[in-house]
Amino acid sequence: MDNDIEEVLYDQASIQQAAQRLGKQITEDYAGERPLFLSVLKGAYLWTADLIREVDLYAELEFIKISSYHGGVASTDEITLVTDIRSDVQNRDVIILEDIVDTGQSLLFMKELLAKRGARSIKVATLLDKKEGRKVEVTADYIGFDVRNQFVVGYGLDYKDFYRNLPYVGILKKEVYTK
Repeated sequence: MDNDIEEVLYDQASIQQAAQRLGKQITEDYAGERPLFLSVLKGAYLWTADLIREVDLYAELEFIKISSYHGGVASTDEITLVTDIRSDVQNRDVIILEDIVDTGQSLLFMKELLAKRGARSIKVATLLDKKEGRKVEVTADYIGFDVRNQFVVGYGLDYKDFYRNLPYVGILKKEVYTK
């Protein structure tokens, strides 16, 4: 798999440092509160594990699965709720844990869903923020790294469900996904 990577952007040590930095900030921001962490499957599972271990709060963890890429390298603009959450978010502080905020459409979909269900507040902690890819106006509150507008994989991010297990985030070579 390493041979398919054009450039490693963020190694495991850098990602751990980002998790520690954001975990400390979330702990300070939510002192005395009990937020609900909402991990977006499948991509955010590694980031979730690292980040939540750095948060020193009573907190619940839920998972949601949505789809917008449907196996390709670009969002299809069609958001599908694949697996919903079970927790009641009414009057809860919710922190969405994302692997990457790209077009913003998936994030907007989730924020609107949670707001409609009565969440008191909705914040976003993302490993990667790809601002150049935005199609809708959304922002992340806690950002591990800003990333260029290139197709990245690893550390939970995939191409056709592969590369998630790479211990770093890297740029996938174009010839891999243009074959």
